Parts: sequence; structure tokens; C-alpha cells
Amino acid sequence: MSTAMKRASTGLKVAYVAVAAVDAVMAGSRSARVRGARTVTKPLLVPLLAASLATDPRAATSPLRTTTIAAQAGGWCGDVLLLEESPERFMAGAGSFALGHAAYIRGFRAHRSTTPVRGPAAVAALWAVTTPRLALGAARKDPRLAPTVVAYNAVLSSMVASTLGLAASVPQDARRASQAGAALFLVSDGLIGAGEFLLDDPPPRLETAVMLTYAAAQLLLAEGAARAGSH
Repeated sequence: MSTAMKRASTGLKVAYVAVAAVDAVMAGSRSARVRGARTVTKPLLVPLLAASLATDPRAATSPLRTTTIAAQAGGWCGDVLLLEESPERFMAGAGSFALGHAAYIRGFRAHRSTTPVRGPAAVAALWAVTTPRLALGAARKDPRLAPTVVAYNAVLSSMVASTLGLAASVPQDARRASQAGAALFLVSDGLIGAGEFLLDDPPPRLETAVMLTYAAAQLLLAEGAARAGSH
């Protein structure tokens, strides 16, 4: 049974990587028809990854399994909402992703180290330096977007910081995968912010970079959750 589940999990993960690669290329296309086809590929991403995690035998005893799947649900809603461009969709999508990050935070903070670490302070400093400029750019586009950007970036930064404070009771390879995934999430959303609010004419391939880093982030966070139960 365990072997069959492992094969199913691996197959779903391979499918996720393949669909993610196709979707990333489509996201950077100049063709509206090609980008429109992402209504098929993008909503497939998170369900494939969540199914892979749910069937991964390593994750059966993982303390991060449930919160990671909950976080993926928030991400899936955000993916679907952001398929259409409008201020309302952006705010709703950011809210969905924020709920997902809150689930990640809950899981990570339940297993935080009692020893202080310096990493979270650096993440807070990065938020303080970058967020005001993004918020100003968002306000020029639509005043309603500025508080959304500020609040969302705060939740995302908190999620990143929470991975840096994971206790030694979480296996090292799980901690590293989670930290790398959180960092890539920060990079991906930073690219989104630059394209939406800072660049006058962002190149289409920026969307490819957004999706590649996003897909890798979600994969690494799922892998971190699976590895947390594999020891």
C-alpha cells in the first residue's frame, strides 16, 4: 500500500511540475489566446500538488501536513481569482493568499524554536524598506490597493520569518525546504509587485518568472511538510 501511495504521490508531483512549466511559458506569451488557455492549466496546479502531499507516505505523520494543505487551499482560491485582472480581483486574491499564509504561519509557529534567531528581524527590515514604495505605486493605480499591499506583505513576511524560527525538532531538510519555499514566495510576489505597480511597461516574460518562482515555492513548502514527517 505504501509503495502504491508513493508512486501515486510521485506521479502527481511530476504532473504538477509539467503543468507548472507549461503554464509559466503560457503566462509570458504575447498571445491573448495562449494566455487565456491558462484558465485550464493554472487551476490545476495546486490540486495536483495537494493531492501529491496527501498521498505521500512521508507526510502521514508530518505535523505540517494539515496546515500546508489548508494553505494550499487558500493559494488555489487566489490563483483562480487572479486569472482575471481588476482591483477587486486583486484584493480578493491577495486576501485568499493571506489566509493561506496564515495557515502556514500556524503550522510553523506551533513548532518554533525557543532560542531567538536573527532572521526574522532581517525580514521585518526588508518589509519596511520595500513595502512603502509598492504601496505608493499601488495607490497611484487605485487607492484601495495600497492597504491591501501593506497588509498582504506583512502577512507574507510573517510567514517567511516563521520558517526561520523553526525548532530543531523539525528535521533539518524539512526546515531548509520550507525556508527556501518561503523565500521564493517572497521573490515571486516581489516580481508581481514590480510588474503591477513599479514598471510602466513590464516585459511579458516577467509573468513567466513569477510563475516559475511561485510554482517552485509551493513545491518546496509541500516538500518541507512531507519531510517533516519522514524521520
